[in-house]
Amino acid sequence: MRRTSLGGDAGSTLPLYIWLTGILLFVSLAFFAFAQAAVARNGAQSAADAAALAAAQDSRDELLDGLADAIEQGDLEDGDWLDWLTGDLADGDGAEGAAEALAADNDSGVTGFEATEVKGYPGYRVEVRTNYTVGDSIIPGTETKHAEADALAVLKPRCDFDEDADPEKPLELDCDGEAVEIDPGDFDPDDLPDGSTLFSVQLAE
Repeated sequence: MRRTSLGGDAGSTLPLYIWLTGILLFVSLAFFAFAQAAVARNGAQSAADAAALAAAQDSRDELLDGLADAIEQGDLEDGDWLDWLTGDLADGDGAEGAAEALAADNDSGVTGFEATEVKGYPGYRVEVRTNYTVGDSIIPGTETKHAEADALAVLKPRCDFDEDADPEKPLELDCDGEAVEIDPGDFDPDDLPDGSTLFSVQLAE
């Protein structure tokens, strides 16, 4: 009678099991490394988006303040105050600082900042790098690798008005379907709508 060696089969199966387990472990660690990198990239992009939007929002606040000051100071006869509604008069002095603050809130730093134009509208391009690294993984160098990203935000006026209107009389604005009136002859800065009513701030592709 022929005998089957169970011990021999078990002995040959064990190395195969160890080999397959090693492959599965390596694949799992590789997926984990890619997931770490993706999380870092997403964090960097979120920081860049927030920083660019903060820069544009700071300019929007500047425009609103400039509009109020121009009316209060009586720049009416020449219609200078109307120019603030176009969005062209923002100098962006505080934009970079606002971008840096939001990047820091997202554990990142600004590595590049540029005021630019997007289809004729003022915008800001911000580049950031995370303060944290991708972290240890099976891929060499990730423990010192920082994620980087950039974003571009644009500031657009939302209101249409008659540019030939008498700047000393109440001005009717159509702000994306919302009616807004500004009366320079009976003006209170508190009567101005929120900056988001007069100007939109959005990311540009």
